[in-house]
Amino acid sequence: MAHEDEGAPTPYAPAAPGSVVAYRNATLIDGTGEPARTGITILVDGQVITQVSPDADTEVPDGAAVIDLTGRYVLPGLIDSHQHLATPPNRPVAEAALRRQVYGGVTAIRDMADDLRQIADLTRACLVGEIPGPDIHYAALMAGPGFFDDPRTWQVSQGETPGHVPWMQAIDDHTELPLAVAMARGTHATAIKVYADLPARTVAAITAEAHRQGIDVWAHAAVFPATPAEVVDAGVDAVSHVTLLAQQTAAESLTRYKTKAPIDTAALVRDGHPALDTLYDQMIARGTVLDATASMWTWMAEQADDDAARERALANIDLSIRLTADAFHAGVPVSTGTDYETDPDQPFPSLHEEMLFLWRRCGIPAEQVIRCATLVGAMSMGAADRMGTVEAGKLANLVVLAADPVADLESIRTVEFTVKRGRRYYRADYAQPKGTPA
Repeated sequence: MAHEDEGAPTPYAPAAPGSVVAYRNATLIDGTGEPARTGITILVDGQVITQVSPDADTEVPDGAAVIDLTGRYVLPGLIDSHQHLATPPNRPVAEAALRRQVYGGVTAIRDMADDLRQIADLTRACLVGEIPGPDIHYAALMAGPGFFDDPRTWQVSQGETPGHVPWMQAIDDHTELPLAVAMARGTHATAIKVYADLPARTVAAITAEAHRQGIDVWAHAAVFPATPAEVVDAGVDAVSHVTLLAQQTAAESLTRYKTKAPIDTAALVRDGHPALDTLYDQMIARGTVLDATASMWTWMAEQADDDAARERALANIDLSIRLTADAFHAGVPVSTGTDYETDPDQPFPSLHEEMLFLWRRCGIPAEQVIRCATLVGAMSMGAADRMGTVEAGKLANLVVLAADPVADLESIRTVEFTVKRGRRYYRADYAQPKGTPA
């Protein structure tokens, strides 16, 4: 029997205040990396968790709905810290991806720069419940003028000029940064994404102005000519793509995004590099989140249309494994970003692949991978005060599994239902929309 109320004006609306639910007898894996707790009750009022306590110590309010989770495992809602939903814009494809994400346990994503005209509307539609999907936190992009001949910038600026729209701005020494940041904020962006072709002084200036105006800065781990160390030193909140950290070891100065310095990938995989150890220490001191996108190269190898591209991707898989494992074991907070989606006919979103890659290939323990996909994901989008762990006062974002993901992370695919802002999305109700374009 379907649980969706298809006749309602907003059939996926968050739960209303005063609708109290008690999730009883759960085994809770709370997102902190601490051991699971058994016999736990989670009380939810509307969109918010109000109490997390042992069953015996919890007084369930009169009139509350009670859901027995005996034998079930509860996690915080999962977070994909690197998605692109509108490059180029395709509303049916984006809605299908969002539906699959939320029914697969994903309750929030970071959209890392797209056509924000569409992303803003998708964000609103998911938030108010017009369509099923995770909460979306998105970025407006800034890069040097030379970057804007990239065809993707035209895809996301259709009808306008790339580099000259509020969601995609070309920055040089003559840019009025207070105005540029204010324009980016006007898109309702959570952050500015610093992408490419900017020197260290400009990355630092953008970051300082963004923080002054109250929004985060997310950056590529190397911005060219700004090095990874310079990007981190600028004070950005998160950096993306672990393999770009390797540019810190380049024997020559970085120039442009499209002419990256050559790197001895095999030597890095075999021996590591002291410059990277220093960089990890710098990231830890700064609290910089690493959005590793560790499994991305596996997907790129599958998508490669010639031998050279395939070989490059395969070499980067090994580099990604080595650097992600090293960064994690050094103590760098690693989030689970993907930067791709699995094929539309696949039952689960790419975030599951990223989590399994961190576990299988990078050797990160399952309970810590869950932390990467929950608490650290929330940190990556500046939202750890309201999501990422299961505790009173945070959003009622939960994933209920039939099997123990700490014993076997493959069990992340035993989703029975997702709770997003208090509303339940039963996996049994999920069906890929017919005719969804690939």
